[in-house]
Amino acid sequence: MAGTSVIRVTKPSSARRPATPGFRCSECGASSVRWLGRCAECQAWGTVAETGVASVQVVATRGPVTTPARPIGELDPAQARARPTGVAELDRVLGGGLVPGSVVLLAGEPGVGKSTLLLEVAHRFAELGDKPALIVSGEESTAQVRMRAERTGALHPALFIAAENDLGAVLSHVDQVEPGLLVVDSVQTIGTSAVDGAAGGVPQVRSVAASLISVAKQRGLATVLVGHVTKDGSIAGPRVLEHLVDVVLHFEGDRHSSLRIIRATKNRFGAVDEIGCFEMREDGIAGLADPSGLFLSDRPRAVPGTCVTVTLEGRRPLVTEVQALIARSGGGSPRRSVSGLDSARVAMLLAVIAKPCGIAFSDYEVYASTVGGMSATEPSVDLAVALAIASAARQAALPATLCAIGEVSLSGDIRRVTGLERRLGEAARLGFRTALIPRDYLGSTHAAGTTDTADVAGIRTVPVATVEEAITAAVNLTSALTEPRRPVLRAIDGARK
Repeated sequence: MAGTSVIRVTKPSSARRPATPGFRCSECGASSVRWLGRCAECQAWGTVAETGVASVQVVATRGPVTTPARPIGELDPAQARARPTGVAELDRVLGGGLVPGSVVLLAGEPGVGKSTLLLEVAHRFAELGDKPALIVSGEESTAQVRMRAERTGALHPALFIAAENDLGAVLSHVDQVEPGLLVVDSVQTIGTSAVDGAAGGVPQVRSVAASLISVAKQRGLATVLVGHVTKDGSIAGPRVLEHLVDVVLHFEGDRHSSLRIIRATKNRFGAVDEIGCFEMREDGIAGLADPSGLFLSDRPRAVPGTCVTVTLEGRRPLVTEVQALIARSGGGSPRRSVSGLDSARVAMLLAVIAKPCGIAFSDYEVYASTVGGMSATEPSVDLAVALAIASAARQAALPATLCAIGEVSLSGDIRRVTGLERRLGEAARLGFRTALIPRDYLGSTHAAGTTDTADVAGIRTVPVATVEEAITAAVNLTSALTEPRRPVLRAIDGARK
């Protein structure tokens, strides 16, 4: 009605609905409005905890443009070209080298050699003479890093070392030195006062990484961040860290072996199916262009219980020796000890070859391992493992010039594997003369039970269809027991001159 005023009543702030508490995952940093037993992002259990009141969503407003958008054809591709680091095995994995402005995350277990490798990379970069290299250590003092550099011969006037744990100090060092390569060892030890929490926590790691990535992109500064790993081998900290960086590398190795392998799980500038091999020495770390010799035993005569296969690590074939030992059990459950192999597949192979060998393995202890600390878990090693076990059970040695490649099914059939020609070429280069391979690789012209052979990649191949057929074919090669193996080794590229 006319003249009637409408009065609106607003509840006071104290009477409004209380703000909803927020929850955040300590592993990946994902946020949620309610508690979850399992994080919906990273699928980790028991990592979601309350962090207080959920933040209010702020609508972004338009702001100034830092760099105008340009047609893609007008951009200079030279700015994103990889520059070699001087370490050939690392360049192989990176796809040619470090790209200016790229951020690489290198993770590995404690003591595997991450700091030693990056010290060598920084030294090689400084030797190029273009720009200096800066290493910021949050775990060691400058004197400790200098001592390692003196031992490994990595001293250079253009290599700068600083020990800091504050992000602001790290950025000040970058402004003063103006490096072309920045190494932060490690990102979990750097903190910032702008974010609550101790260094290494999820908020701290996220903020520090975001700041370093922003500086790297603005300056065209190649940056390498060292990351810690958890007990299960995953990178410690929020999962978003792996999404922010350009390259994620894992540095692996057994403490009891001198071999180190670096592999990429993410690479925006190259393939992720390459690996780099290194050898830890007293005077540092050196690249291995031909590491196959580390996984073979050098003995004057053939012995029972050994067989050689060729695995594919990325696109690189590696010749690996498998050893097996069979011993009668003294009672109770017989022991099964496996090192460097898939224990589940070894147990399956014992059941498959029990009939051809005529042995009930339930009465025997079985030990199987690889030589040199190599991890060979792909199915292509099945045939070599089966022949090694059969050789140990029968106490019949296999020829030193024989290798076996193939996957074994539950029915005892031999299946094809990928990259067989590349594997055979590597075996031929290392002096192997005969290879047992799946029959279907050579086509359907070979009937079951025949012993036709063919030369593939410079090596004589014997096609087999079943495990029983493979054992019979291997036994018939006793005339080759005295044949010596004459490898053709490549020069080690990347070794210290």
